[in-house]
Amino acid sequence: MPKMKTKSSAKKRFKLTGSGKIKRKHAFKSHILTKKSKKRKRNLTKSGLVHKSDVAHIKTQLCA
Repeated sequence: MPKMKTKSSAKKRFKLTGSGKIKRKHAFKSHILTKKSKKRKRNLTKSGLVHKSDVAHIKTQLCA
């Protein structure tokens, strides 16, 4: 049986934390920033965690 391959798209977007949670970046911060408030843009800069309903699917993509 061949080795499982990690999805390239997933390895670019997600990182595993030490406790096993999955870290992600927020969307909507790449362009059209003039209409967004400073507070909103600042909060989009920070990283977040993946929702628990999506964790299993992403872990299979990361082969973790």
